[in-house]
Amino acid sequence: MTKTKENTVAPVMSIEDISISYGDDKYAVKHVSAKIDDNSITAIMGPSGCGKTTLLRAINRMHELYPNIHTEGKILLSGENVYDMTALDVRRQVGMVFQRPNPFPTLSIYDNVIAGYRLNGIRMKKQERDAIVEKSLRDVALWEEVKDSLHSKGNFLSGGQQQRLCIARTIAFRPKVILLDEPTSALDPISTSKIEDLLVELKKNYTIIMVTHNMSQAARISDKSMFMYLGELVEYDNTKKMFTTPTDPRTEAYLTGKFG
Repeated sequence: MTKTKENTVAPVMSIEDISISYGDDKYAVKHVSAKIDDNSITAIMGPSGCGKTTLLRAINRMHELYPNIHTEGKILLSGENVYDMTALDVRRQVGMVFQRPNPFPTLSIYDNVIAGYRLNGIRMKKQERDAIVEKSLRDVALWEEVKDSLHSKGNFLSGGQQQRLCIARTIAFRPKVILLDEPTSALDPISTSKIEDLLVELKKNYTIIMVTHNMSQAARISDKSMFMYLGELVEYDNTKKMFTTPTDPRTEAYLTGKFG
């Protein structure tokens, strides 16, 4: 069989037989394996309680913040198992953006962007900080909107602007991977459209993995999609192919609204 170019490119991330249980052998994720392409958007879909958020949080080990977690398997980031790294090092390389915008309320817009550096005790000259703040805000198309209010708390920002600020805070550290847990579910349609356009632009420099309940969103912006059900990865394929010719009847039932 002829090897395609896609087969020869090493994935930025490889999820290898991951299972996650919350005590008493209650498995939220069961034997999931997937290779994540660099500079792509991967959508994780499925009904509530299917394990998609647990899987997402396992990638940067945030699931460990919950008690009685047991994880089996590997998640390789550029060939290195994240479970052999310190949690701090993993989270520097794999940033997270949550469902609801959560800028630090007591910090200015400027200080929100560089919060990761300060929390990690990384000292920089003011010129370096200024450059990081401006580039990060430009990268999320927020600079022109806030450049005259950088030292304000940001209470005046809309929900969509706050979410872009949170993305700026995440990319300020220049991670390899950005995780997003339903990043537009709390936003209006116009703000949602701006975030979607932003993610498509950001994938030029980052690998993006996104949990979404919004199937139309997955169809619009993702390159590949995972469909999870009862903790299992039922199907993982190119988004266009999955949405037009799914191979598993459970995927088809979910995409056509028969359950979920």
